[in-house]
Amino acid sequence: MRAQDLLCSTPEGLYCPPADFYIDPVRPVDRALITHGHADHARAGHGAVMATAHTLAIMGLRYGEDFTGSRKVAEFGKSVNVNGVTVTFHPAGHVLGSAQIAVEKDGLRIVASGDYKRLPDPTAETFEPVPCDVFITEATFGLPVFRHPDPGGEIKRLINSVEEFPDRTHLVGVYALGKAQRVARLLRDNGWDKPIHIHGALKSLCDYYQNSGIDLGELRPATLENAKTGKGDFAGAIALGPPSAFNSPWVRRFSDPLISFASGWMQIRARIRQRGVELPLVISDHCDWDELTQTIGDTGASEVWVTHGREEALVRWCELNQIAARPLHLVGYEDEVE
Repeated sequence: MRAQDLLCSTPEGLYCPPADFYIDPVRPVDRALITHGHADHARAGHGAVMATAHTLAIMGLRYGEDFTGSRKVAEFGKSVNVNGVTVTFHPAGHVLGSAQIAVEKDGLRIVASGDYKRLPDPTAETFEPVPCDVFITEATFGLPVFRHPDPGGEIKRLINSVEEFPDRTHLVGVYALGKAQRVARLLRDNGWDKPIHIHGALKSLCDYYQNSGIDLGELRPATLENAKTGKGDFAGAIALGPPSAFNSPWVRRFSDPLISFASGWMQIRARIRQRGVELPLVISDHCDWDELTQTIGDTGASEVWVTHGREEALVRWCELNQIAARPLHLVGYEDEVE
C-alpha cells in the first residue's frame, strides 16, 4: 500500500480512505479523530468523534455536551480496528489529553503528530516518540532560529519582575487551554505561593485541570467584585488572562499594569511590539527546531510530511539528511494558538 492511499490531504483535512475517517478536520464530517482540544483542531458538528477522554471532556466544556452525534474514548497505547485500519493514540505532550494518532494497514504505519511538545510538563502527558514509516509533523517553530529557553528560567524572570515592581500588577497573556494551566503550575514549581488571579474565561478549564488532579494552587477571580479596596488590591499580584482581554476594559481595573505574554512567539520582536508587551516570556507548548529534528530521527521514518508551520525549512532539512519529505499545505490551522 502506498502512503497516500492510507492518508491523504483534502480540503476537510487529513483523510483515511480505507476507513473513511478524518484527522482534525476543519469542517464537519461524518467521522473525526481529534488530536487535542484546541479550537483549530477540535471543531463541533461532526457525526462521530474519537479522542482521548480529556479531549472529549474539553470539547464538551467548550462547545456543550451536544458537540457531536456520538463519541468514543481512545486510550493511550490501546489499538482499535476502524473499518480494517488499526488506530492507536499516543501521548503528544502538547496539552492535557493531546495525542499523536498512528494509522496502520498492510504493514504500513503513518503517525500524525498533531501539535506536540517534548519538554517535561506536569500539566500534560509526556510525549512518546512512535516508530513509523511516515511521520506527519507540525512545524510551528520549524526554523533554525527558534530555540526555546528553559521555561523555569522564564518564570523566574516574571517572579523577579514582581519583586522589582511591587506596586504594579503583572498581567500575563495566556491561551485558555494548556498555557494558562502550565504557567500557573510553573509559578508554583518556582516558589510562587501567593494566589494567582485569573480572567473568567480561564476558569472552567482551570477547574477541569484541578479536578483532574493537576494542582494549580489557589486561583482567584481577577474581578473588581472580588477586590476589597479597588485597584490597589492587585498591586504586586500576578493575573492571567486570554489575549482578547488585553484589548478590553478588563486591563484598566489593575494597578499600573505591566503587560507580559507567554508564548514561543515572544522571540520575535515584531510580535512583542504588536502586542505592547513589556515582559516577553518565551514559553512554548510546541517543539523548537532542535526538538523537531530530533523527533524525526527518533521515529525512524523514511518519509516525512510537514504541515501547519514553517514547512519548507524542515522539508529541506529532511532532504539534506536523506529523508524523503514534502509539505502538505493543510489550511485552517493557526500558529498563534500556542
